[in-house]
Amino acid sequence: MHRLYLLLIIVIFSLPFPLAAQRARDLGVRIGVLPTGKLNAITDVNGVKVGHTTLAIGDSIRTGVTAILPHDGNLFQQKVPAAIELGNGFGKLAGYSQVTELGNLETPIVLTNTLSVPAGSAALVDWTLQQKGNENVRSVNPVVGETNDSYLNDIRGRHVKTSDVLQAIQRATTTNQEEGCVGAGTGTVCFGWKGGIGTSSRKLPQKLGGYTVGVLVQTNFGGVLEVAGAPVGVELGKYSFKETLDKSGDGSCMIVVATDAPLDARNLKRLAKRALLGLGKTGGIMANGSGDYVIAFSTAYRIPHESSSPLETYPLLRNDDTSPLFLAAMEATEEAIINSLFMAQTTKGHQGHTIERLPVSKTLEILKKYGKVK
Repeated sequence: MHRLYLLLIIVIFSLPFPLAAQRARDLGVRIGVLPTGKLNAITDVNGVKVGHTTLAIGDSIRTGVTAILPHDGNLFQQKVPAAIELGNGFGKLAGYSQVTELGNLETPIVLTNTLSVPAGSAALVDWTLQQKGNENVRSVNPVVGETNDSYLNDIRGRHVKTSDVLQAIQRATTTNQEEGCVGAGTGTVCFGWKGGIGTSSRKLPQKLGGYTVGVLVQTNFGGVLEVAGAPVGVELGKYSFKETLDKSGDGSCMIVVATDAPLDARNLKRLAKRALLGLGKTGGIMANGSGDYVIAFSTAYRIPHESSSPLETYPLLRNDDTSPLFLAAMEATEEAIINSLFMAQTTKGHQGHTIERLPVSKTLEILKKYGKVK
């Protein structure tokens, strides 16, 4: 009998239990050459706040809301410079045209699912109108991005309510670094595995300006996964267009880039373009049915809604000094996407659909094979 118990113990401890969720860098995966910020998150950019509302209810609701606030003041009265770069436009990004036209952001950024964009917009209008000092406001440009989580979520039920959006805003903190199946990433799928929310940052050395670039992503797209340059998707035998040439490359990725570097809308748009390079480095292909957008903003200065002066003058970084920021945006985006996979969990949802988490142990073995981790 004792020998039987001993045999059972040996068998149990020999089973390949999956690793508990850990960020890529904590497991020895190094992406890029620049150092990270303290939390390795978008909230490393001073003043930026992130909050989530996660809706994982019953067997069919797998969705939520993620809110990003550039600062905790009155955003309508003290706007921030911003720009949006479009990768592939199969998406429903509310607020796109005014940000592009005027080059500023006047509400928090909300991420949710495709059919909940109206709820996100309504909540941002409510939130803005209720802010002290906005008693005479009669026009609001809410910015709401989305990905389609309908494989795991009963999206037609439109379960996200304005109260959920307001709750995400209220929960936002400057130390939030939650990732994986939280907020707007609760029901998403990436490269055929469970996607979600991911974040990362880069802190430039003082000789390069000392600026911080932070990125947050909502991953829900396909392609051929690469991790730190290693062909993980191919090695695991799961990637878009494998054998059947189906539409598994479709999906979306929302990317939010924050920086404390003094950039105007023109250079923020240039910064946003480099985030798409980070998407590409993970193997994302921006497929025909994908909505891939980058929203970039700077916290270096604020643009008053009203001013007694007809002129605006801000110290701006020269074009010649933007390249380190471009590298930072690319690296942080790549790592944020990988973090969204490493931190996600296997999820069962709508109609019994189940999406497995990325097999991290096998992924690390592949990375060792290609000399990417020790």
